[in-house]
Amino acid sequence: MFDRVLIPTDGSDPARSAVEMALGLAETHGATLHILFIVDQPTSVSGMGEGFSGLDDLLDALEEKGHETTEAVVEQAKGRGIETKTAVRRGNPHDDILTYANNHDIDVIVMGTHGRTGVKRALLGSVTEDVVRHSEIPVLTVHREPEG
Repeated sequence: MFDRVLIPTDGSDPARSAVEMALGLAETHGATLHILFIVDQPTSVSGMGEGFSGLDDLLDALEEKGHETTEAVVEQAKGRGIETKTAVRRGNPHDDILTYANNHDIDVIVMGTHGRTGVKRALLGSVTEDVVRHSEIPVLTVHREPEG
């Protein structure tokens, strides 16, 4: 049923539950696990021109975190015999997740939720919510583990 599973991850706690679900899904179906990290690159930064060294340094550091995050998932997958593909990109997370999914014939996208409700959800928005609303591919949302 699922040959290609996509897990967009930012390495956060809510994403960990989604990673575990994606690993389980890929293992059960013998699917390739695509691990994607998007560095949220602002389209314009007020008062800063392109090549602003502080911004470039920050984006480079975030990109390095992306490589570390995706490699950590690869290591988990190796231990379970799951084939993986990784990508670290700069751009708009919700758009780039959907573009990646379409370009790689992904069968299902697995994403964590932050569990925000009410005013926090309205003010902060959600990449997961945007992906769910605009994806033509099934999206499995996973709540993070309750804090004990």
